[in-house]
Amino acid sequence: MELTKRKCKPCEGGVPKLNTAEIQEYQQGLKEPWEVADEMKIFKAFKFKDYPEVIGFVNKVADLAEEEGHHPVMHVFFSVVHVELWTHAILGLSENDFILAAKIDELY
Repeated sequence: MELTKRKCKPCEGGVPKLNTAEIQEYQQGLKEPWEVADEMKIFKAFKFKDYPEVIGFVNKVADLAEEEGHHPVMHVFFSVVHVELWTHAILGLSENDFILAAKIDELY
């Protein structure tokens, strides 16, 4: 499963969210698994040496999110960025979340 070669597809709802087995399968396509919360979202902490590196990473993720049309929630701290992904339209996880997670990992 080469998630980084896929493109996020617009989701307006009406599709089922991923189940436990599907989530586990998609996690296998990531370099390092993201943590799963209540089968609803995935999240990961990215650590940096200082605030300018944090902001540089946030800007790269923002550009990627715009390109993919799928936007994470980011919590910014002095040397850490927490990134959360889920598909709001279905209130759960979709393939898009794992595609974007894999591409964010490449930025790190």
